[in-house]
Amino acid sequence: MRLTSSQSSHRLDIPLPKPGGQPFAPEMVTIAAMKGDRLDVTADAWHLEENCHFEWHIAFPPETVDMASIRAEFDRQGNLAIKVRRTKSAGKATERPVVL
Repeated sequence: MRLTSSQSSHRLDIPLPKPGGQPFAPEMVTIAAMKGDRLDVTADAWHLEENCHFEWHIAFPPETVDMASIRAEFDRQGNLAIKVRRTKSAGKATERPVVL
Protein backbone atom coordinates (compact mmCIF):
# COMPACT_ATOMS: atom_id res chain seq x y z
CA MET A 1 0.00 0.00 0.00
CA ARG A 2 1.24 3.45 -0.82
CA LEU A 3 0.09 6.52 1.08
CA THR A 4 0.43 10.09 -0.15
CA SER A 5 -0.73 13.13 1.77
CA SER A 6 -1.23 16.77 0.89
CA GLN A 7 -2.60 19.75 2.82
CA SER A 8 -6.11 18.91 1.61
CA SER A 9 -6.31 15.10 1.36
CA HIS A 10 -4.84 11.64 1.82
CA ARG A 11 -4.66 9.07 -0.97
CA LEU A 12 -4.21 5.35 -0.38
CA ASP A 13 -3.17 3.22 -3.35
CA ILE A 14 -3.64 -0.50 -2.80
CA PRO A 15 -2.35 -2.91 -5.46
CA LEU A 16 -4.92 -5.64 -4.89
CA PRO A 17 -3.70 -9.24 -5.12
CA LYS A 18 -4.95 -11.38 -8.01
CA PRO A 19 -6.38 -14.54 -6.47
CA GLY A 20 -6.58 -17.32 -9.02
CA GLY A 21 -4.77 -15.01 -11.48
CA GLN A 22 -7.78 -12.70 -11.86
CA PRO A 23 -8.15 -9.18 -10.44
CA PHE A 24 -10.79 -8.56 -7.80
CA ALA A 25 -14.13 -7.40 -9.16
CA PRO A 26 -15.45 -4.22 -7.46
CA GLU A 27 -18.30 -6.17 -5.84
CA MET A 28 -15.71 -8.32 -4.04
CA VAL A 29 -14.27 -5.33 -2.16
CA THR A 30 -15.87 -3.70 0.89
CA ILE A 31 -14.75 -0.35 2.26
CA ALA A 32 -16.16 0.55 5.66
CA ALA A 33 -15.85 3.81 7.60
CA MET A 34 -15.47 2.75 11.22
CA LYS A 35 -15.84 4.47 14.56
CA GLY A 36 -12.74 6.36 15.66
CA ASP A 37 -11.74 7.65 12.20
CA ARG A 38 -10.80 4.18 10.96
CA LEU A 39 -11.16 2.73 7.50
CA ASP A 40 -11.41 -1.03 6.94
CA VAL A 41 -10.92 -2.51 3.48
CA THR A 42 -11.78 -6.16 2.82
CA ALA A 43 -11.24 -7.98 -0.47
CA ASP A 44 -12.77 -11.45 -0.67
CA ALA A 45 -12.89 -13.73 -3.71
CA TRP A 46 -15.74 -15.83 -2.33
CA HIS A 47 -15.61 -18.36 -5.16
CA LEU A 48 -12.10 -19.49 -4.14
CA GLU A 49 -11.04 -21.38 -1.03
CA GLU A 50 -7.35 -20.46 -0.57
CA ASN A 51 -5.45 -17.17 -0.65
CA CYS A 52 -8.66 -15.30 -1.37
CA HIS A 53 -9.32 -13.07 1.68
CA PHE A 54 -7.33 -9.87 2.36
CA GLU A 55 -7.83 -7.04 4.85
CA TRP A 56 -6.32 -3.60 5.41
CA HIS A 57 -7.05 -1.40 8.43
CA ILE A 58 -6.16 2.29 8.37
CA ALA A 59 -6.40 4.64 11.37
CA PHE A 60 -6.43 8.40 10.85
CA PRO A 61 -5.38 10.81 13.60
CA PRO A 62 -8.56 11.82 15.52
CA GLU A 63 -10.76 14.44 13.84
CA THR A 64 -8.33 15.13 10.98
CA VAL A 65 -10.36 13.70 8.09
CA ASP A 66 -13.90 14.00 6.75
CA MET A 67 -15.02 10.35 6.77
CA ALA A 68 -18.07 11.27 4.66
CA SER A 69 -15.73 12.36 1.85
CA ILE A 70 -14.25 8.90 1.17
CA ARG A 71 -14.10 8.08 -2.54
CA ALA A 72 -12.74 4.89 -4.07
CA GLU A 73 -12.01 3.85 -7.63
CA PHE A 74 -10.51 0.86 -9.42
CA ASP A 75 -8.21 1.02 -12.40
CA ARG A 76 -8.05 -1.58 -15.18
CA GLN A 77 -5.13 -3.40 -13.57
CA GLY A 78 -7.16 -4.08 -10.43
CA ASN A 79 -5.59 -1.42 -8.22
CA LEU A 80 -7.72 0.41 -5.68
CA ALA A 81 -7.31 4.14 -4.96
CA ILE A 82 -9.05 5.67 -1.93
CA LYS A 83 -9.17 9.43 -1.37
CA VAL A 84 -10.11 11.07 1.94
CA ARG A 85 -10.43 14.83 2.43
CA ARG A 86 -8.65 16.36 5.41
CA THR A 87 -10.56 18.69 7.72
CA LYS A 88 -9.63 22.33 8.22
CA SER A 89 -8.70 21.49 11.80
CA ALA A 90 -6.27 18.78 10.68
CA GLY A 91 -3.27 20.76 11.85
CA LYS A 92 0.14 19.68 10.61
CA ALA A 93 0.56 18.23 7.14
CA THR A 94 2.79 15.62 8.76
CA GLU A 95 -0.17 14.00 10.57
CA ARG A 96 -0.65 10.84 8.57
CA PRO A 97 -2.80 7.74 8.77
CA VAL A 98 -1.38 4.55 10.25
CA VAL A 99 -1.83 1.15 8.64
CA LEU A 100 -2.73 -1.29 11.38
